[in-house]
Amino acid sequence: MSKYQAIKEQAYSANMQLPKLNLVLFTFGNVSAADRELGVFAIKPSGVPYQDLTVEKMVIVDFDGNTIEGDLRPSSDTKTHAVLYKNWDDINGIVHTHSTYATSWAQAQLPIPIFGTTHADHLTVDIPCAPPMADEMIAGNYEYETGFQIINHFNELGLSHKEVEMILVGNHAPFTWGKTAEKAVYNSAVLENVAQMALLTRQINPEAPKLKDALIKKHFERKHGPDSYYGQS
Repeated sequence: MSKYQAIKEQAYSANMQLPKLNLVLFTFGNVSAADRELGVFAIKPSGVPYQDLTVEKMVIVDFDGNTIEGDLRPSSDTKTHAVLYKNWDDINGIVHTHSTYATSWAQAQLPIPIFGTTHADHLTVDIPCAPPMADEMIAGNYEYETGFQIINHFNELGLSHKEVEMILVGNHAPFTWGKTAEKAVYNSAVLENVAQMALLTRQINPEAPKLKDALIKKHFERKHGPDSYYGQS
């Protein structure tokens, strides 16, 4: 058995959640799962339909984007995953989709406003949207530069990737991450749901105000604060 079997299984399982959660159409998405001790991650092969995926088809890649094991070409977004793993060494799962509502906000080049408590249950700020990539970055190593497009926007906003585990890439689509591939998929589903509700909120009331600070604080801290009481201990 391959020493990479565990992350291959994690990556496969996480990838198979995307169609179940209606986050992908055809092959429009990918999940990776990292093993920090081995210095690699497993990722979906490029262009392979979800119904044809198997654990064995997952591709093993190092944090520089080089294929270590696997007969298939890794996802075209592999270098973006590699950049994020290399620069944020506490994440172990990354998801990229073109889910309808989150991608629509990305195409509008707008962050998703924090309108309600569902949003505040997961983060205390608007979901950021990185500006469209500069022409020289597009002409260069595009997928590699996409990783830095994400990192640079977080730095510009003064945001922590530990606290905000999702972003929209302007004119492109969302990326999410987490301590595990499973958590990254969860974040992707939350992002899509919040994006849909924010769009409907804007349609119902174009002047809808953002959630007030007291409610943001209450809902976030009851799930994530030092005195959290949501769920079971």
